[in-house]
Amino acid sequence: MTALPVSIIGVPTDVGAGTRGASMGPEALRIAGIVKAIGQFGLAVKDCGNLPGPTNPDLPAVDGFRHMSEVVAWNRSLHDAVYVELRGESLPIILGGDHCLAIGSISAVARRCRETGKKLRVLWFDAHADFNTATMTPSGNIHGMPVACLCGYGPSRLTEIGGHVPAISPQEIRLIGIRSVDAGEKCFLAEIGIEVFDMRYVDEVGMRRTMEQALAGICSETHLHVSLDVDFLDPEIAPGVGTTVRGGPTYREAQLCMEMVADTGRLCSLDIAELNPALDRRNMTAELAVDLVESLFGKSTLMRMHQ
Repeated sequence: MTALPVSIIGVPTDVGAGTRGASMGPEALRIAGIVKAIGQFGLAVKDCGNLPGPTNPDLPAVDGFRHMSEVVAWNRSLHDAVYVELRGESLPIILGGDHCLAIGSISAVARRCRETGKKLRVLWFDAHADFNTATMTPSGNIHGMPVACLCGYGPSRLTEIGGHVPAISPQEIRLIGIRSVDAGEKCFLAEIGIEVFDMRYVDEVGMRRTMEQALAGICSETHLHVSLDVDFLDPEIAPGVGTTVRGGPTYREAQLCMEMVADTGRLCSLDIAELNPALDRRNMTAELAVDLVESLFGKSTLMRMHQ
């Protein structure tokens, strides 16, 4: 597994979400022991603290978007922070916060990949496709739009954050665990050609085969970014999210996903998004997220003698 030093960046905001509370996510993850959990692998871990940013004005949508100025401010700030850590040869871990933050983090990762000539692969673990646009979603909540924005479909204030439009190509991202997609979003995804491994596909072929396909083609020149929305998990084991969808991966399926990412040795950056402690039970979702991060960094039950 990577021996890069790890930089933890908190993004305490829920401006992109419909339900308040994800702003408390970074602290819940720290309380669950994320710094110590990563440090046990012998890696240098620097907690950069939380980014400052605007508070949630809790206002209705304007021209199809809620809190546009606040979302732009948070994502610009995060882009700059992640870019600095990547240039310093660190592995940034972003503690969210709602999932709109991935616009900032992944645009910084993509910018750095363009500079260094690395291939980019994004694994987007989520119950939702997050490929909405303002015309498709009545709520205007931007946490439902980051994949679309990263692929160049959205307001220029968001699509241009990394200095290149689109920030990523549809061929660089894989959506995994999807089970809630709006009708317009479904057509748009098919039209753009993004590879989606929904839960029916996981049911049919199993999580191992799903992950083998999602990871296919990764090599020593690949920067692998994991964007983990905690609502990817089944709400029975991860209740602390604002947008629960039944029928998600089990504990073991989720662990297998992370273990197979670890096996590649290519993990170079990570988002943890949508953890909402206000809806959690005794911080169990945060503790599960930390457990999954341990697996991402190579924790396994036994030394494996064979594959």
